[in-house]
Amino acid sequence: MIRLLIADDQALVRGALAALLDLESDLDVVAEVGRGDEVEDAVRANQPDVVLLDVEMPGMDGISVAERLRRDFSGLRILMVTTFGRPGYLRRAIDAGADGFVVKDTPARELADAVRRVHMGLRVVDPALAAETLTAGNSPLTAREREVLAEAADGATATVIAGRLHLSEGTVRNHLSAAIGKTGAHNRAQAVRTAERLGWL
Repeated sequence: MIRLLIADDQALVRGALAALLDLESDLDVVAEVGRGDEVEDAVRANQPDVVLLDVEMPGMDGISVAERLRRDFSGLRILMVTTFGRPGYLRRAIDAGADGFVVKDTPARELADAVRRVHMGLRVVDPALAAETLTAGNSPLTAREREVLAEAADGATATVIAGRLHLSEGTVRNHLSAAIGKTGAHNRAQAVRTAERLGWL
C-alpha cells in the first residue's frame, strides 16, 4: 500500500481527493490537513509515502512546505496538486524539491497514476503546464523584488512596506520600480497582477 497525506485548505476538495484515491486498491489516505503549517507534524505522526500539497494554503504555502519536507524527510515523495496551473508555480515547486505537479481537474485515474509514478521515483508534470512554463521562462524577479511586490499586493504604501520589511523607503521604491519594469507593467498593481498570474509571487 502507498500511504498518502493530503494537504489542501478547501475541505470539500480535500475530502473529494481522499475519497477518490481511497477507491484505489493500492492507495491509502492516512491523513488530511487544511493548513501548510500542519503538514510536518502530520508527516511525523502518520509516516506517509507521498504527500499531496496544494500551493495556496494558510499558515504556509505549499512550495515552502515542499522545501521543508525535502530537507527534513529523506525518501518522502511530494506531489503538488493545485487549482493554479501557473508556470512560475511549477518552476518554483520543482526547485523546492517537489517530485510532481498536476492540476486539480486531472481525471481521478490519471491522478492515481501520478501518485504511483511519483512513489516509484519518477517525475510527473502536467504536460500542458510544462510547455507553458518553457515558453514563459524563468521569473526575472530577484527574491527581494518578489518579497516587496508581494507586500504591495494589498495596496500598502512604500512607507508601510518599508516598515514591514525593515528597509528604507528608497530601497522599497527601487525594488518596486525594478519589478514594474521587469514585468512590463505600468504600475505596481499591474505588476502584482502579472506576477501572480505567472506564479512568480
